[in-house]
Amino acid sequence: MKQLTMHEILEKLEELYDPPKSFLDWNTPLDLLVATLLSAQCTDLRVNIVTKKLFKRCRTAQDYRDIPRDELEALIHSCGTYRVKAKHIQELSQILIEKHQGKVPDTMEELIELPGIGRKTAAIILYAVFDKLEGVAVDTHVMRLAQRLGLSKNSTPEKIEKDLMKIVPKEQWGRLNTLLISHGRAVCTARKRKCGNCVFKEQCPSSLCGNDT
Repeated sequence: MKQLTMHEILEKLEELYDPPKSFLDWNTPLDLLVATLLSAQCTDLRVNIVTKKLFKRCRTAQDYRDIPRDELEALIHSCGTYRVKAKHIQELSQILIEKHQGKVPDTMEELIELPGIGRKTAAIILYAVFDKLEGVAVDTHVMRLAQRLGLSKNSTPEKIEKDLMKIVPKEQWGRLNTLLISHGRAVCTARKRKCGNCVFKEQCPSSLCGNDT
């Protein structure tokens, strides 16, 4: 079986999908920062429902810092782990006010210093908001497809990100996340994947050869 090249994978994904920079709804950098934090262990669809109301109530870091904790928890309750997420939102808002004039910083180093913000979230913010490429956002879809397509043999987001950064052209680091998410949602799903419908079925090392179970 001929090994898939990164160029072939990107080329075919670009033919199939034209995803936005983020599947989360946002208007300001702070919107996307909060929405991405809420998306941990939660679907983008659910987050987008929750933030419709949340973003009307809180527009600035000061709003998030000053809102009563129980009110914030009630607003984000359906996103799961709402107590921890509410705590992180208010803590990072305080830091934004104290260190960044209430604005979202535009470097990886400053972003990952914020409570609840790791490299994945930071990479998404930098790409979608600031057009900066400082890493590859590795979520569950990216992890799954990177392993199935033979792009990485590792099992942690940090190591998979390093593997991808070595083989993916830097100009594609940001777009890779949403391209793989698109394919992961449409075809290469976690369960009942549709290998028979996959453009990579002849070369994918984990192909089920047309079985959809």
